[in-house]
Amino acid sequence: MKTLIAVFGFLAILVALASASKVRYDNFKVFKIKTQNLEQRQMIENLAENTESFNLWHSDDKEVHIMVNPQKLIHLQNLTRSYQLPFEVMVSNVQSLIDAEQSSKTTDDLSFGWTRYYPLSAIEEFLDEILAEHPEVTSGIDIGTSYEGRKIRGIKISYKEENPGLFIESNIHAREWITSATATWFINQLLTSTDADVRYLAENYDWYIVPVLNVDGFVYTHETNRMWRKTRQPVEGSACIGADPNRNSDSHWMENGGASADPCSETFAGSHPFSEPEVKAITDYIASIKDRINIMLAFHSYSQVLLSPYGHTSEPADNHDDLMAVAKAYSDAVKQLPYGTVYTYGTSATAMYATSGSTRDYVYNELGIRISYTIEMRDTGRFGFILPPVQILPHCEDTLAGILALVDKAKELGYLELKYSV
Repeated sequence: MKTLIAVFGFLAILVALASASKVRYDNFKVFKIKTQNLEQRQMIENLAENTESFNLWHSDDKEVHIMVNPQKLIHLQNLTRSYQLPFEVMVSNVQSLIDAEQSSKTTDDLSFGWTRYYPLSAIEEFLDEILAEHPEVTSGIDIGTSYEGRKIRGIKISYKEENPGLFIESNIHAREWITSATATWFINQLLTSTDADVRYLAENYDWYIVPVLNVDGFVYTHETNRMWRKTRQPVEGSACIGADPNRNSDSHWMENGGASADPCSETFAGSHPFSEPEVKAITDYIASIKDRINIMLAFHSYSQVLLSPYGHTSEPADNHDDLMAVAKAYSDAVKQLPYGTVYTYGTSATAMYATSGSTRDYVYNELGIRISYTIEMRDTGRFGFILPPVQILPHCEDTLAGILALVDKAKELGYLELKYSV
């Protein structure tokens, strides 16, 4: 008995130490600030540059969501009042959301499921189990290795030869946990669902899915800082760590204000294109199979919007009308579900903000993959990046309905013809 007590005591100490080492966000608030023009928007965005007191959660042409250290609360309130910018509190205590997200006990505690969020090790075990249970139609994908030496893993699902292909990239931004939860659920559906439409989707297309691309950052969000976004590679000449991997691809890199040159910025583009090994790895892999990929989907959160090329310019892509038609099909299908979730859509530069060097635009511009979207998932700000586990399954159902409609519309428009010769 004394031995058991000692063991439990030791475990309690470890848990306490782990908790003590985590960054906390007690009484941090998230504000929604209405802006009327680009100047006001950039003024609020600039608060989050090179400081830990403010953190940008969302920005578009109507409003900005920003997380605020309680010690800087008066500063923000004075600023918004002086410019007469309407604002409201969306999240009153960020830490309370984090605590609720990670403390809930569910039926998934003993096996992998979708009523809680999982660390990288559990997601990798899930992939191993899937590969073992479905060896005839699945194969592992070795995307590459992260800066900290972790394997970036994916899975290919293929029921037969001569299928068009779809590629899903997930969790390129570390704190967007709903994306990898959705990716793993979608993998499971493709392999186990008995629904006729899902079976057609699974068996008539090849699926390449990477549940967690930014593996180092993802581990860091679980172990140290839930709100971390970037990679974990040090930046020469700076005390700040990491780059925004979705600004690091070599396609219009650092053009037109679509990224930052400041290593401390959340949108730091890296020291040069493909400076982040994770980004170089995934773009190299997609390039190696580009003739087998017809559609690219990048899972992100949050905002409930589909973003098409381009991010570096407001000029429309040459197949813009088709991209909008496919996005509309996704939006319409999701809205018809009982949850009534509303997705908007548009180009990245016009529907949200400028982005340069994204993987979405890279595969479109450089690899000729003509249907390419960022899907910004739930929600619109009530919980933001800390979406409660109870919403995982409803959100996954939304995503499945949307993808079914997206694929159907893309096929109708001729984008799912086989690209390679057999």
